[in-house]
Amino acid sequence: MNAHVTDQADGLRRLLGQAPVRVIAVAGMGPGAGATTAAMSLGAALAQQGKDVLLLDEHHPKLRSVCDVWALSPRGTLADVASRRLRIDQAAASAVCGVQVLPASPGAIIDPRTLWPRGIVLVDAAFDDEGRLSPLAEGADELLLVLQPHPAAITSAYAGIKRLHRAHALKQLRFLLNGVADVGTAQQVMHNLAQAASRYLALSLLPVGWVRTDPWLADAARLRQTVLEAFPASAAAVDFRAIADDMGRWPWRTPARPAVFPQALAA
Repeated sequence: MNAHVTDQADGLRRLLGQAPVRVIAVAGMGPGAGATTAAMSLGAALAQQGKDVLLLDEHHPKLRSVCDVWALSPRGTLADVASRRLRIDQAAASAVCGVQVLPASPGAIIDPRTLWPRGIVLVDAAFDDEGRLSPLAEGADELLLVLQPHPAAITSAYAGIKRLHRAHALKQLRFLLNGVADVGTAQQVMHNLAQAASRYLALSLLPVGWVRTDPWLADAARLRQTVLEAFPASAAAVDFRAIADDMGRWPWRTPARPAVFPQALAA
């Protein structure tokens, strides 16, 4: 779908007041990139906007997952809801900020749009051993990559982006820089990375912004809250809020590589 048609479709949805579910997968390009923190913080920001937010957690519960950080104990999983063993309100756990959290196996072949008919679904996505996307992330409307801004991390992230591009024939990705010390440098890094992806991979790599280095992030984590809840005036909270505000203006489009969700639902 070209940009003109996408913009027309987006405008028609707004005119008619339609609000289909949007699925956004968030994935970290390298250890410590901060993708889980980003997913939680964006979820909290979207919930503060009044949106219904479901956050699917693909990570092991004991490995600094969403459930671990927020000290949540959901009664079920995405597979339990899909198989109708539990309703989604029974299976999910509600964070203080209003985000509903539900564990999901990285191998789950389930379309969350059929289970969460409103608002936004965020996926805290896990890669497989070969660096490929899970079916949930592959079938998302948007894939948002979280990168650190230092040279070694950027080099590693670019290699990972190449693998994703080759494995899934992706045409468009979005990314944010996390842990930014200097905004001017971050802007140059984003420009250079987008240019390299366009020139050498024919891939549209769209920057969504940056999150500044902020000591309040660690304090918020100790409180088991996002920085938006604990320290709403902090630099990181301001940055996450700005990105979440902009997400509502992202054009609607079909996924670059739609996943196939068969009727037989896998656990």
